[in-house]
Amino acid sequence: MLVLILGLIVFLGIHSVRIFAPAKVARREAQMGEGPYKGVYSIVSLIGFVLIVWGYGMAQDAPIPIWDPPMALRHLATGLMLFSFMALGIYMLPAGRLKPMFKHPMLIAIKIWALAHLLANGELASIILFGSFLAWAVADRISVKRRVGTGGGAAIPASGSIGWDVAALIVGIVLYVVMLLWLHEWLIGIPPVAV
Repeated sequence: MLVLILGLIVFLGIHSVRIFAPAKVARREAQMGEGPYKGVYSIVSLIGFVLIVWGYGMAQDAPIPIWDPPMALRHLATGLMLFSFMALGIYMLPAGRLKPMFKHPMLIAIKIWALAHLLANGELASIILFGSFLAWAVADRISVKRRVGTGGGAAIPASGSIGWDVAALIVGIVLYVVMLLWLHEWLIGIPPVAV
């Protein structure tokens, strides 16, 4: 469990610096240059991600049950993930009408992903992992809202063609189906379809 917690601290910590010290991030990036700053940021993020995956895998060897989610919540979680992937598709593609409406679709995707997995998993490692990501995404969304207009937050993109919305939703649905039918079990070792 300690490796998982350390990974969360490293990964979410590096992603939280902009939340708590946006001016410091801007100064550091200006001092180092954009390329080197992003390189360090990426390396630290990767280390945190590896620790999360490793720590979560170790925690699954001896899970600590907190509650047993009913099957209905597992089905609900499977359905919610479709919306998470559609928000991810909207984030990935150029702006149509939905991206400006959603404002920050990546954060929406993370919040839905985390909530869905909290509903479907009742052991301590999952509660810590998905609860941490949900809390971070909520904090980051509040922070982004405060930073927009001060030069520290991502600007809301202008509306584009509705064709990008259609393409984004198709990308999200395809990613969802691939994850649902093949990738989740291959990567995580657990089939996501509740039976």
